[in-house]
Amino acid sequence: MIELRNLRKTYGHGPRAVRALDDVSISVPAGEIFGVVGRSGAGKSTLLRTVNVLERPDSGTVTLDGTLMTGLEGGALRQARRSVGMVFQHFNLLANRSIQQNVEFALEAARVPRGKRASQAAEMLDLVGLKDRGGAYPAQLSGGQKQRVGIARALAAKPRVLLSDEATSALDPETTESILDLIRSINRELKLTVLLITHEMDVVKRICDSAALMENGAIVEQGELVEVIRTPGSKLAAQLFPLAAPADDEGPTVIDITFAGGTADRPVIARLAREHELDVSILGATVERIAGTQAGRTRLALPVAGEAAAAVVADLRRQGLIVEYLKGGAA
Repeated sequence: MIELRNLRKTYGHGPRAVRALDDVSISVPAGEIFGVVGRSGAGKSTLLRTVNVLERPDSGTVTLDGTLMTGLEGGALRQARRSVGMVFQHFNLLANRSIQQNVEFALEAARVPRGKRASQAAEMLDLVGLKDRGGAYPAQLSGGQKQRVGIARALAAKPRVLLSDEATSALDPETTESILDLIRSINRELKLTVLLITHEMDVVKRICDSAALMENGAIVEQGELVEVIRTPGSKLAAQLFPLAAPADDEGPTVIDITFAGGTADRPVIARLAREHELDVSILGATVERIAGTQAGRTRLALPVAGEAAAAVVADLRRQGLIVEYLKGGAA
């Protein structure tokens, strides 16, 4: 559905030039929620704006559902953009228009006939849970309600792709959860393809099927979340399951065990202590449900080193677990 190939974008010239996109390639299948995560300045917003060619890349191609967006200009590009809805961080609602009129404004811009605008806007407000607030004005709504209006507006012209630009970063945690649940619900109900950018790992964990980690304008890692979690040395997996660094006095060997899917419900630590006759210390653990799969990471201190520790690690790996040394061994 979304194919970004070898995108490059540089702002400025000479020694002060900033490379916002550095040979970026991403593929998002139809109906998937794909998250791009990274710190501020990583290039996420520039990347998102290339999808509907609000930002034209210096080189590379953008293809949406078989349409080469970067090959279009003028009226043809404006027409193609109607298949893409966008949700913004700060809502961008028109204060002097009612909620119904804000949604209708998007339909006006998409050149939907006047006679159809009211019914389509009402349908979208119903979809986002604001059926009875069409006559209200933005100042009368909470932040979460304003974002729901933003989502209704983005969906009003019935796009095939929804772009989300840090849509929850201005919201409190409880409201964030409700908006993310709404995006997931819409994704399933309307079969929408969703590309979102965020700096919050909780957003990725809650609704994304796949994700990419972006640093300094480049994609350093990407893939389906479950596969990323199962990849040894994954920077994205480490950020999904953050644990504090081990102290020097926590035993001769410290390991991280990462699990996903069928390995998540095994009594791994109890079996380890029993079969290897070890007093294992749990230094930290986190368990989440990600992309429909139970996954997590556990950090253990082993009271042995060398060959004895290597035997424990080999046993764990034979069980299909991802094991990495943090102290006292070699991976």
